[in-house]
Amino acid sequence: MPGAVRCSFFRVVLIALLLVALLQLLYLSLLSNLHGQQQQRSAHPVHAGAANTEPQWQREQRDHMKAVLATGGILDGSGQYRIYRHLLAREERPPKALDLALASHTSLNNVWHLQDLVERWDGKISLALFASSSAQAKVATVLLFTIAQLCLSVRQRVSFHLVCQSGDQAVFPELEDQAEFAHLRTCQAVFAKAASMGSHIVNYAGNASYPNNLLRNIARAGIGSTTFVLVVDIDMVPSEGLRSKFLDLVAQGVDTHTVFVVPAFEIRHTRRLPGTKEELLRLYQVGEVRAFYEELCPRCQAPTNYSAWLNLPERSSRLAMAYVVEWRDPWEPFYIGIKDVPSYDERFKQYGFNRISQACELNIAGYTFAVLDSAFLVHKGHKLPGDFHSQKDAENKRNRQLYRGFKEELKLKYPDSTRRC
Repeated sequence: MPGAVRCSFFRVVLIALLLVALLQLLYLSLLSNLHGQQQQRSAHPVHAGAANTEPQWQREQRDHMKAVLATGGILDGSGQYRIYRHLLAREERPPKALDLALASHTSLNNVWHLQDLVERWDGKISLALFASSSAQAKVATVLLFTIAQLCLSVRQRVSFHLVCQSGDQAVFPELEDQAEFAHLRTCQAVFAKAASMGSHIVNYAGNASYPNNLLRNIARAGIGSTTFVLVVDIDMVPSEGLRSKFLDLVAQGVDTHTVFVVPAFEIRHTRRLPGTKEELLRLYQVGEVRAFYEELCPRCQAPTNYSAWLNLPERSSRLAMAYVVEWRDPWEPFYIGIKDVPSYDERFKQYGFNRISQACELNIAGYTFAVLDSAFLVHKGHKLPGDFHSQKDAENKRNRQLYRGFKEELKLKYPDSTRRC
């Protein structure tokens, strides 16, 4: 009997020791996880805490964004939208006497396309971002700040402008609001995160009207003192070396009433984006590349005269004007122009006639349309009728009515012009 008691006693002691050991292991595990989370938070650019561990440039970026957001932004002319210009402090460089900038616009779900633009374009970029709700505005601020911190080339060359609905105010996000970004460590990771956020969203769908022309004007104004600007959609990429080649072309002077048309194409999603005209031609010949809007609205790009452009004789590597085109309705070319060309009419929103209306005014204002011989734009993916949101046709009809009135207004604005749309 005493032996049985001793055995039972030792068993109890052994079980107690094992419980103590397990509790210690559990404690150490929890402590390690907590320490890792604290390191993760302090390492992430949005959530870095103590001033003595945060780099000065990062602290200055944070303070700049907070100051811009604290102003409450400014309302656009219609009073429907709130604008925060230059949301992040860009590393300013001495302005050049002659330069070409790229301006673009996007919704939150398409921000990830900026990565390809920055890789292909070696100059200044101005991007206007639309957030359709207060929740989207909160996500937009932390996403843009994270991109700027993890992507050096973005921080150096991109100016961001945030546009919200007038009833929404953007604020700098707190840690608990945007913890999902805390694990990001590289530029590639943050753009991958941005892509996954918008992968299931149909463009222009939603309760808020996408103000494309307002965004274009904001992005264009954001280039500062730059002489020339190319306005593109966020999912388009220019040919390699376009900026430097264009600056060589206009170095000896240029007629300020000439806009330089950059032919636009569409490519299948699975293909690598061509950088040179030679690469583009090879893909065109096998049907991987086609004229922009070829299936949706061939008349909208027909005056570009793709047949003539594709069959131009080979020249030197220098960019040149190939031919001049007379504008005709409903041509909506992408072009390089001086920054002071007429603005886009901000009454046009959602789908239809937003770029056509501005091209129409350029025509009546007396501008010449000169097509460049080897420069081009590539849109990612073929545009197909089924890709659009359900209200597209209704929006197009509404904007067609607006366009008719717009053309009558231009007759009064340019009474001496002999041109018509």
